[in-house]
Amino acid sequence: MKTTLLVLSFLCATAAFGQSAAGSSALSSEPVIVEFAAHPGRASQKDMGTEQNLLERGSFTHARGERPLWEFATPSQLTPLGDSARNLKKNHESAKKADIVWTN
Repeated sequence: MKTTLLVLSFLCATAAFGQSAAGSSALSSEPVIVEFAAHPGRASQKDMGTEQNLLERGSFTHARGERPLWEFATPSQLTPLGDSARNLKKNHESAKKADIVWTN
């Protein structure tokens, strides 16, 4: 217990000395004024660039317009939650039971 307390106090003292010694020499109380470089041409209007083909290989076909959902989607058949619960209960009742019953 004494050695643990000694090691802990030594580490705390070392950390406190490191903060005070490094902080006094590295930081100063003089204010520093920061000036950012100006970029005057950044928001000016320019001509548009030349057109570039993003598809280097192959061809790309597209069509305009929208297809209605009824043309390609199949309606989903949802079973109600009560029906699926009844089916699970029926399957559970008709499931095979254990042959051996252990009693302590």
